[in-house]
Amino acid sequence: MYPSRYTKDMSANLIEFARQGSGLTQQAMADLAGTSRPTLSAYEHGRKSPTLETTKRLLRVAGYQITAEPLIDFTEVTLTRGRPIYVPSALWRLSMKQSFSEITLPVSVNWSTPGKTYDLSDRRQRARCYEIILREGMPKDFLQFIDGALLTDLWNDLIIPKAVRNAWQHLIGAA
Repeated sequence: MYPSRYTKDMSANLIEFARQGSGLTQQAMADLAGTSRPTLSAYEHGRKSPTLETTKRLLRVAGYQITAEPLIDFTEVTLTRGRPIYVPSALWRLSMKQSFSEITLPVSVNWSTPGKTYDLSDRRQRARCYEIILREGMPKDFLQFIDGALLTDLWNDLIIPKAVRNAWQHLIGAA
């Protein structure tokens, strides 16, 4: 199983993610939510923990809400050649904005063409991007850049190693 710190890092950034996604500054969000900017900053940096009600209030002013989604765990799969890959316990969905945005993959994932931008609204570019992430990515990369439904749609067109395809096939088949 992949270390759970990736899930914790993501939840620690929930308030900051919502604030940035809505285009609010810390001061604007704090004013709208009836708190101070230093307190909001402390929440975003993990120096203070807001109550559930405070979190809901902060997210609400940013146009977000808390929802329950399946926890995605990752299993490390050792291949006969090369480095291990990671396979999730379930597929997930990204927001429409994330699913169809322009992205530049981190060098740790796209080391052969660093700095290359992919337009995820273009099916062909999305397929190439997903192929790279499936081969080279870590769990945080999957969760940030791959949408489960779009992956399922592209699955038969992806050019990926047989071992990677076999490791993920049960998820695609279940979808």
